[in-house]
Formats: sequence, structure tokens, C-alpha cells
Amino acid sequence: MNDRNQRSASVSVSELFSIAGKVALVTGGSRGIGLMIARGFVEAGARVYISSRSAETCGQVAEELSAIGECVPLAMDLSTVAACEAMAAELTRREGRLHILVNNAGTAWGEPLEAYQEAGFDKVTNLNLKSVFFLTRELLPLLEKAATPADPARVINIGSIDGIRVPEVENYAYSAVKAAVHHMTRVLAVRLGGRMVTVNAVAPGLFESKMTRQLLDTYRQQIEADCPLGRIGAPADMVGIAVFLASRAGAYVNGATIPVDGGLMLV
Repeated sequence: MNDRNQRSASVSVSELFSIAGKVALVTGGSRGIGLMIARGFVEAGARVYISSRSAETCGQVAEELSAIGECVPLAMDLSTVAACEAMAAELTRREGRLHILVNNAGTAWGEPLEAYQEAGFDKVTNLNLKSVFFLTRELLPLLEKAATPADPARVINIGSIDGIRVPEVENYAYSAVKAAVHHMTRVLAVRLGGRMVTVNAVAPGLFESKMTRQLLDTYRQQIEADCPLGRIGAPADMVGIAVFLASRAGAYVNGATIPVDGGLMLV
């Protein structure tokens, strides 16, 4: 075993899963899965920036999370390239490096095939796909400054099991775009690996959020009955995978899309 491998093997378990002192940006961090991840990162000792389209909501959530750690609101609609550039400029003004980028901001649009609107398709594509690419690109200088060979900087894209399986609901743009996010994750993982930036995706199943509220209100019993584990996702499930990917424990994972769905996509 060479010296580098010996040093890696000597990392304690508490260090292995630690993100204390890291700087993270969680887009769409004021609610749903983004809030779950942001809260988990704050509790784990990271300084966390959250973005949201609503300045009021973003500020309220950041204030709440600041009672347990460091959380800073950066209210912005990231659905345009200009907004991604502005976000990167603001974060660069505040920080010299960025260890973790969680591309979570997203939206959905459901309509029957014959009625599906171009406006809905564009809205989903712009926020769920374009912003993932352009925000990652604009933040690369900060990510590279945080990166080391033993502990690369991390990009964590939030996809969906609807991008892996065919969903039962008519969310045509959403499922197609999430599949694109999964593939773009693989492409970026290859391109950025040599720059010590890993890129992975998480594909959640059903979790409580504003986006899933109507679906869960109508079909929760059936969804839970179909899931091999008999339940929907809990905040700890999402925090666990996010902390793993962001910590030294996940340093050698690159280009993966990890389902977190209790096995729902298998049935």
C-alpha cells in the first residue's frame, strides 16, 4: 500500500462523513427536498447558502436554519443564464471557494398530451436542465478552488426516478428533462473529474413537497402499497445520501445516479 492509500485508510469514521467547515449552495433550498438537504448540511456544520425565487420565503427559512448553524439566503430565479451568472458573481463576492453545489431547484408541469403547452415545456426545461448546466459552469472557478485530490469539490444534481422509469402521471417535460439531467451528470463527471470536481445525481422517489402534494393527497395509500418498503421518503433518507456524497466518504463516487425511492422504481 503506498503512502497516499495509507493516509486514506487512516481516516476515522467521524472524519469520513464530516462536512464541517465546508461551504455549500443548495438551489431551491427553501422547501421540499432542497430544504431537507440544506437543514442536514447546516446541522452537519457546513455554511450553507440557499436560493429561492421568493425573497421572503428564502429569508425566513435561512433565519430558521441559522438558529442551528450558518445559513445565508440568496433569493434568485435561476431559470435564465443571466441569473446563473449573477448567482455565481454574488457567491464569488462572498466566498473564496465552494465545496458543494446541490442543483435542486426545479418545477413540474402536468397536462394531457393533446393539451400540453409549449410554455410548460420551456419552463421545466429552463429551470430543471439549463440552470443545472449553466450554474455549474459559472461556479467552476469556486469549486476548483475548494478541490483537492483526496477530497474533490462536489456537484450533486437532483434528478428523479421519473427520469429512469415511465411515470404514471402525464409530466412529459419533467420526466424527459430529469433523464437528461442524469445523462448530463455522467457527461460532466467525465469532463470535470480531472479538475477534481465530482458530479453525481440523486434520483428521489416520492417525498413530501409542494410539488408532490396533490399526487400524495390523491394516491398516497397506493404509492406506499406499491413501494417495497411500504412508505414514502423521509427527510433523513435524503440527508443521508447528500451527506455521503458531499463528505470524504463519497469522494471516489463520480458519474453515478443513485435512486433513493425504497425500491419503487423496480415495481
